[in-house]
Amino acid sequence: MRLRLPSPTQGGAIRALLTAATLAFACASFAAPARAEYIVLRSGQRLHVTGYQLLDGRYRLQMEGGFAEMQAEDVVAIEPEEVFVSAPPIAVAKAPFRDLIEAAALRYNVDAELIASIIGAESNFDPKAISRRNARGLMQLLPETAARLGVHNIFDPAENIDAGTHYLSDLLTHYKNDLALTLAAYNAGPLRVQQYGRVPPFVETQLYVRKVRTAYAKRKAALPAVSKPAAVLPSDGSVVATTSPAGS
Repeated sequence: MRLRLPSPTQGGAIRALLTAATLAFACASFAAPARAEYIVLRSGQRLHVTGYQLLDGRYRLQMEGGFAEMQAEDVVAIEPEEVFVSAPPIAVAKAPFRDLIEAAALRYNVDAELIASIIGAESNFDPKAISRRNARGLMQLLPETAARLGVHNIFDPAENIDAGTHYLSDLLTHYKNDLALTLAAYNAGPLRVQQYGRVPPFVETQLYVRKVRTAYAKRKAALPAVSKPAAVLPSDGSVVATTSPAGS
């Protein structure tokens, strides 16, 4: 019995079919929706994902920049993008409330680009924003924090930015200008940072720290060279806030 080998043309067709089948299997193994979706966490945070997979009680999420994993019990809903449409990012040069940001930056000796980066991550520059945890306004202040800082109208952009920058300055001073710990405390609270002695192992907080630091670095890079202060580069190469303790 002779084995009939495929012709070169047939062999190419077979290889193409095998390649297509392999790609189809790989795509099918990841529940990637036709459109992006939002993973809604118990904390109220929404994570923008392009695919997800549930295995052994854990979600593996595919998102811009890589993957993340979390316990299934931390996920309360999966929403299609049209249910929760995020506003388009604000261009660096067109960021509103610039005068208020620069005034607060000067008053509390905090980099204006860092303040703008936090506002972008917290509220996308919506002064009426309210989170599921009841954080409010541009810098997403909790009512008790706002009251402690003397805020009368938490939705007033001037008051919100002033108090949020004041709080940010206090955190920078406390953590000796360690930007990662400062941002982690701003997101998850100082008690959580104290509990773990580092950025808490929460997906929401870790993504938040990464998002703000990335936006901050981009804003610094977009500044005209003549106006850029000397940036401090830690060992991991990321930009940190170039500030002094408040009041110095």
